[in-house]
Amino acid sequence: MGLVAVSIHLHFRAAAESEIRDDHTWLAEFMSNAWDHDDEEYAAGIATSINKSFDALDRLYAAAAVPEASTVGGPWTLPVYGGRPVPHDAGPQPTDWDPPMMLLEAAGVCQAAEFLAQVSFDDLWHVAYDGLPGTTGIESLDRKDFLFQHQDLRRFYAQAADAGHAVVKCVWA
Repeated sequence: MGLVAVSIHLHFRAAAESEIRDDHTWLAEFMSNAWDHDDEEYAAGIATSINKSFDALDRLYAAAAVPEASTVGGPWTLPVYGGRPVPHDAGPQPTDWDPPMMLLEAAGVCQAAEFLAQVSFDDLWHVAYDGLPGTTGIESLDRKDFLFQHQDLRRFYAQAADAGHAVVKCVWA
């Protein structure tokens, strides 16, 4: 039996809060529609995704935490995992249609955009690469990939913040 490659993405989609339902089933459909039309939505700047390395990118952003500050709740926590979890719908058993979801409201989107606009990628990389606790593994990943993902998230969040949008996040396998 051969190995099956699994691709895991953290998918982001921006929309007006008034258009978003706080319902897991509805959000799964909303995100699935974006995934099916990702080229158009990516080109429009209302969707993006990170393939596999989103946890390492979150750890890279944690390098922005000043040593005396708590790593919980700072602006560096917002771009990747920020937002509140959207609970799975009640049912007998979760299915593939119950992917983990987060909703970052418009105020949090603005904070994430501001953080990304102000933070120096080179400074983050330097701190993380030099062994900031909790960033093990970042140095083994390609700096160009991280820079691309950082620039992409910076553009995405800036556009979402300018539009006053919230961001829905979903992990797809």
